[in-house]
Amino acid sequence: VQEVLDYLCDPLRKCLSDSNPYVRKTAVLCVAKVYDLNRGIADENGFVEAVRNALGDVNMMVVSNAMSALAEMNSMGGDVWRLEPQIVSRLLTAVNECVEWGQIAILEALIEYEPRDEKEAENICERLLPRLQHANGSVVLTTVRLLLKYERYVKRADLLAQFAKKMVPPLITLLSSEPEIQFVALRNINIILQRRPRLLSKEIRVFFCKYNDPIYVKYEKVEVLVRICSERNSEPLLNELKEYAKEVDVDFVSCAVNAIGRLAIRFEAAAERAIAVLEELVQMKVDYCVQTCVVVLCDILRRYPGRFEAVVTTLCEHADYINAPEARAAYLWALGEYSEHIPSVASLLGAA
Repeated sequence: VQEVLDYLCDPLRKCLSDSNPYVRKTAVLCVAKVYDLNRGIADENGFVEAVRNALGDVNMMVVSNAMSALAEMNSMGGDVWRLEPQIVSRLLTAVNECVEWGQIAILEALIEYEPRDEKEAENICERLLPRLQHANGSVVLTTVRLLLKYERYVKRADLLAQFAKKMVPPLITLLSSEPEIQFVALRNINIILQRRPRLLSKEIRVFFCKYNDPIYVKYEKVEVLVRICSERNSEPLLNELKEYAKEVDVDFVSCAVNAIGRLAIRFEAAAERAIAVLEELVQMKVDYCVQTCVVVLCDILRRYPGRFEAVVTTLCEHADYINAPEARAAYLWALGEYSEHIPSVASLLGAA
């Protein structure tokens, strides 16, 4: 390959200045490959400089490919290019005229840029908003990522509220896509909610699991539901989780029961309803469900000491179904902790 490089230089130089934009956009990507093979040849022949100049090309596909090539060369350990305000403005113009692949390349490059001041950050965010309407999920998610980054520099509450309002519909739309895209969207939504916990709090029903959802999508939906839940909508969510806990998939049942426990521990107002749901599930006497319910109930008892002692009676009545080590350990703790409320505690401990 090294010998071929010497013969490649002249044709590549001509291609970088060719009149056909298709040739130019392919040539700038070729420079990244030459840079990877031999940085000295790429620098001596002015190829890297030619790619930098291609950012000013009249054809936006050439601009996006040049942007991608420069980012790739930077990732190889070279310091061949840095984003500057005038280039950022040029890229924001180009992103409207590129195909999906080019848009993603430009948007990902903009993640590395730090705005000079609040006004510039506001301008970038406003110019990015139309990308939220794109049909491609990757474009939408990368745009959301950029908005979350740049809004840290924005102090105006009205603008922040506007950005949040614009982000919600495209995120919800992604949940109507294929399961694989839904999974990626849900993983990203989980990360977004760490920054903006209340962003989707009014859309809780959108994340309810459907009967034909793949199991990996259901897991992510339950995680999102727990994150966006509030005291106001905890009861409908607890009822929904109760239905999930009646399914046949053992791991998903465990996931749903643990989610009920997390809501009870997080919201004191929801604890009583959560206890009632868990007791109802225990009384169904489904072995694998009982094991998880016992552990979760004991966690709730630890969180609210001196309350809900009556639930220990339910555990004692269903002791024959408690056989998993973790569940038995939780059950024994409950017997010891609430022994004064259990008339026959000695015999129960002996049987355990």
